Parts: sequence; structure tokens; C-alpha cells
Amino acid sequence: MKIYDCTTFYSEHMMMDVRFSILDKYVEKFIVTESLYSHSGKRKKLNFDINNYPKYKNKIIYLVIDREPNDLIEIEQNNVHKRLNSIKRIELSYNYMNNVIKDVAEDDLIILSDNDEIPNLDSKAFLNCKKNIILFKQLFFYYKFDLFYDLMPWFGSKACKKKLLKSFSWLNNLKGKKYPFWRLDTLFSQNKLINLEIINDGGWHFTNLKSPKDLYEKFNNFGHHDEFIDSGITIEKLKYYIDNGIVFYNHFADQKDQNKWNYNYKLKKINNGLLPKYLVDNKDKYKNWFS
Repeated sequence: MKIYDCTTFYSEHMMMDVRFSILDKYVEKFIVTESLYSHSGKRKKLNFDINNYPKYKNKIIYLVIDREPNDLIEIEQNNVHKRLNSIKRIELSYNYMNNVIKDVAEDDLIILSDNDEIPNLDSKAFLNCKKNIILFKQLFFYYKFDLFYDLMPWFGSKACKKKLLKSFSWLNNLKGKKYPFWRLDTLFSQNKLINLEIINDGGWHFTNLKSPKDLYEKFNNFGHHDEFIDSGITIEKLKYYIDNGIVFYNHFADQKDQNKWNYNYKLKKINNGLLPKYLVDNKDKYKNWFS
């Protein structure tokens, strides 16, 4: 069985280097898509350069999306419309990968992640897994490689055999839960599955490892850009949150809660034993990203 690692790119150069380095020995090909449009619809320059990764160059398939989705809402009258258009752009960035998997064998494994979601392919549970659909339960880190957000697991990387892949957006939308056989709603849902495997030591989600300025740009262009703009959070405020290891977004709040951007949860500093071996062995290289 060959493994194809699929992800998207905006401007996360350091994170892609970490990703390629950790997954290289397991992966047949890295499939990377980048769009000329941000999730908010702003036209952008291409930032990915395959020549920046000479060690992995022969494994990388780089796809450029040079168009917007066909079914965008032309006049965005409110934040709901903006969010729907963002979702359409995100789905296009995933489904565009269909262009290069036609010759992938039916029993080969397709893994889909954001580039900061790194599956643990050294997990014994993964190596012994016989299921065709796999969800990776990942440790959640903020701002630095060793600042742990301990309140919630993260089901980021998701995988399935090529023969079962309905679409990349379908794979991305799978629920992070294994449902019992008696749940009748699973019969009518494409995203609630019975026959899947959850890998409990499934890897790492390293979110927002950016400078305050770069993080501000990210939030102004990502899927929830409309909500972030309404929050009034500044670059200076982001610097305060990063310097003090504080999560400012409440992942448990109702989507309509106006205070969800004013969360103040203190992150936990962890020991190196929870991190990928590559990061521990190369801590000096990434010293600016450890607390």
C-alpha cells in the first residue's frame, strides 16, 4: 500500500518543511494545492516554491488553482454569504486534487490534512489498522511547538483507500466519531460512519505558528475572516496573546456568541516526549518556535 499525503498551501513555509521532513519516509507522493485566491476571495500571489524543498522535490506534485468556484454568491450581502463563499473556495482547493489521483491504485491510502495537521504514521494502531477509512485524533498546539491546548482533541488528518473516496471535500467533512451500528441516522448520512478506525495517538495539530503580523493576515483571509474582522482584534492584541500563551477563540461557544473571540485560556507547556522525534532532534533549527 502506497500513501499519498494531500494538503493545501497559503504561505506556511516553515510548517511545510516540518511536514515533509516528518512524513517523507512513509509517503509516496505529496500533493499540494495553492490557489490564486484566498478564502476571502482576494487575489494573491503564489507563495509555494518547489525549489525550496530540494530533498523532497521529486515527491511533490504541485497544483495551482487559477479560478474561483463556479457557484459563488455574486453579491455578498451578509456574513452568511461570505462564509458560504469561503466554504466553496475551501472545497475547490480540496477537490482540485482529483486531477492527479486517477492513476492511484484502488488500495492505496489517500490522507487529507491542512498543512499544520501532521498524522502520526509511526503509530502502532495505524500500522496495524485493517479499516479502509481512518481518522487521526491529534494533539492540539498553539503558537509554539510545545504549547499544548489540552481542552479538546483535534480530528484533523483523515484518510481512506482510493476505492472508497467519494470526494476530497467528503473526506474532509467526516465526523470525528465512530458511530454504533444501531444509530439509524448513519444510514442516511455520508459523514457519520460505523466502519472506520480512530487512531488515538494520531499525530499533531500545530496551529498559528506565525508572527503577529502574519497571523493577522491569516485571520483576515481564512474561512471565518468576516467574524475575525468584526471582533476588532489587532496585531498588538495578537502579540499579547502569543507572548502570554493565551487562546483567544472559544471553540466550544455557539457560533452566534459574540464573545467567542474574547476567550482567555492559558496554554500548557509540555515536555518533548509528546512531540515528533524530528522536532526534538532538530530543536535548534526551530528554536524560535519553542517557548
